[in-house]
Amino acid sequence: MSREELARRQAELLRALLADGPPPEGFDPARLRVEAQVLRRKHGRVLAFQRPEVAEALGERYGPLFASFNAGRPKRAAERSGAYADEFVRWLIEGGHLPKPKRRLVERLRRR
Repeated sequence: MSREELARRQAELLRALLADGPPPEGFDPARLRVEAQVLRRKHGRVLAFQRPEVAEALGERYGPLFASFNAGRPKRAAERSGAYADEFVRWLIEGGHLPKPKRRLVERLRRR
């Protein structure tokens, strides 16, 4: 298999796992769905670890809100988790799920 073919197949697999893309040829769709769910939950746990104040403020709403955000905006393969966390926080504020933060946090989020 050529490098180009391998890169294409890897990109297809990442789209299937991270962005609800179609399963690549030769992969079991049911197993890919399970793996995609595992990755989404992992991203949610990483984000809660990076922004514990957000997870604490949301309480039991954290999981469903993160799932909703992630369904509409999955994490990209090469995206830093901190940048993804910042985007989630912005989404929460814009959606009225969290109060507007103090000025310092807003400025930090804008710089990223």
